[in-house]
Amino acid sequence: MYAFIRRYRMGAGSVDDLMRKVNQQFAHQISAGGEVPSDVSARVPAGIVGYQAIDTGDGTILTVTLFETEQACRRAAQGAENIRLSLAEFQVEEIGTFTGEVMLSRVSDTLLAPIAC
Repeated sequence: MYAFIRRYRMGAGSVDDLMRKVNQQFAHQISAGGEVPSDVSARVPAGIVGYQAIDTGDGTILTVTLFETEQACRRAAQGAENIRLSLAEFQVEEIGTFTGEVMLSRVSDTLLAPIAC
């Protein structure tokens, strides 16, 4: 399993509005078996097994995306850029990126329930 951790800064809008749009158009595709709403301009890349978005304050967001394989993680770079571009109204700027192999992973049942936006 591989992780892609990104940090973003918003230039416009609210974090709540951004998260609502991310959930409706992108994150939902992960838990809906790849089902894509008709009004979505970018598809979630294949191979994603988990996604979290964290409000880190001051208009910044940290995302953690988990992939089945290193190859899926590498292929997702263009998909992530397409998703970021589809959020242009929020002026989202990537300010940091980290990738690496997940060396230890445990979750409780609580983590398996989606958080509503």
